[in-house]
Amino acid sequence: MTQAVIFDLDGTLLNTSDDLGAALNHVLQQHEMAEVPRTVYSPAISNGVKALLEVGFGEQLSKFDFSALKQQLLDYYEQHIAVHSRCFEGIEALLQALQSREIKIAIMTNKPTFLTLPLLAQIGPLKGIEVVVCGDTLEVAKPHPEPLLLAAKQLGVDPTRCTYIGDAERDIAAAKAAGMRSAAALWGFIPSLEEAQSWSADLNLTNPESLISYI
Repeated sequence: MTQAVIFDLDGTLLNTSDDLGAALNHVLQQHEMAEVPRTVYSPAISNGVKALLEVGFGEQLSKFDFSALKQQLLDYYEQHIAVHSRCFEGIEALLQALQSREIKIAIMTNKPTFLTLPLLAQIGPLKGIEVVVCGDTLEVAKPHPEPLLLAAKQLGVDPTRCTYIGDAERDIAAAKAAGMRSAAALWGFIPSLEEAQSWSADLNLTNPESLISYI
């Protein structure tokens, strides 16, 4: 029986695509590079800043100081962190359904703390989630299982009674390594439906509320 659901953040709970895309396009503008559309930057978001810069700059990336580009992107994003970001449709209803069933809730994201907590503070449905483990909470991050095991410990729930849901292959790998049930958020920033299904998650969910039938 599931006693807790732990969520990834970007691409699972929140659609942060346009805020991160705006940060990427800002950096591209600063370096007189062509902006990229949502269809290009969205699939890269769950793989972090490096992946965003790679899809934005392409083969030209090696000509720039990567650390400087990364800092420019993060600075802009931090200052415009929740302009467009919203919970995916169905997330608020899912959270309410879990709470009504006394299922504990946590967040485990590879996003660093200095970006995660200010973002959550601006998203009403997520403000009440007390257990939040970030990418820099420990010395390791996903796909390593330790951050998920820490979240389970803070919730007071055995890992085998937890379900972890995310939209990247490393989310599924981390869940399996932690002994948790894994669930792929197919509404998120997945590269393609076919690739996401190849991750062999225990559950492939097409919408947030469908998780309830597996609780």
